[in-house]
Amino acid sequence: QVQLAESGGDLVQPGGSLKLSCAASTSIFSFWVMAWYRQAPGEQRELVARITSGGITYYGDSVKGRFTLSRDNAKNTIYLQMNNLKPEDTAVYYCYVFNSRAYWGQGTQVTVSA
Repeated sequence: QVQLAESGGDLVQPGGSLKLSCAASTSIFSFWVMAWYRQAPGEQRELVARITSGGITYYGDSVKGRFTLSRDNAKNTIYLQMNNLKPEDTAVYYCYVFNSRAYWGQGTQVTVSA
């Protein structure tokens, strides 16, 4: 069983930055896929960014150039650096990993508002 603990969500003004963290209870070397999803009220959960164990990254079109996914193997943590935030980025952000089955974090709220 893998536990994921997200943190870093907050209220931020448009144009601001936030860095989300997702700490795993086990070595992230065991994960085939690590990703961030988000879900806004009344919307479906959408993929924001993903990295495979081979280091291949993917970013959704709406965040490309503004968000960066990274990993710290020593801390068993993945991050999502979010820059130039927009009101439409407001959502609950979820950490996701897969290593023969999927695991989800509990989510962290990001609100972008003036």
